[in-house]
Amino acid sequence: MQQTPSIYSRLASLFPLGKSPVAPGTVATLAAGIPCFLLIGRFSWQIQSVLALALFLAGSYWAHVAERELGRTDPQEVVIDELCGYLAAMVGHPVSFLSVMTGFVLFRALDIWKPWPIRWVEKKVSGGIGVMLDDVLAGVFANILGLIILKLAAG
Repeated sequence: MQQTPSIYSRLASLFPLGKSPVAPGTVATLAAGIPCFLLIGRFSWQIQSVLALALFLAGSYWAHVAERELGRTDPQEVVIDELCGYLAAMVGHPVSFLSVMTGFVLFRALDIWKPWPIRWVEKKVSGGIGVMLDDVLAGVFANILGLIILKLAAG
């Protein structure tokens, strides 16, 4: 008999989003990441950073519990890391269509491609922190690249 997932596992999978049959990470970024940024994007970058850090800490615990309950390392249905990574990609960015889409494309590309040191972190850091950290690092890289692109686009 399969155990009912705890609230922590359900939070780690963002409830139904992690069960998406196609690209659950992308679905979570679209369905949770963008709306969350639209909610917090008008706050100062400092408040956005604190909120992203709080989500990182909570998400690390939730992902740890989900790994233990599911018996797998970095399970595909755990998508709290995509939400946190996208928020890291957007800290300090303006709330605009161009910014949101630039952040989305850059974050998903870097999260999927995983250039160094993102891939190194994914392989070397385990547990809930490992689940979260590679996505947050992809988000930080996307943030920097996004700021450069938006600055160049503005002329």
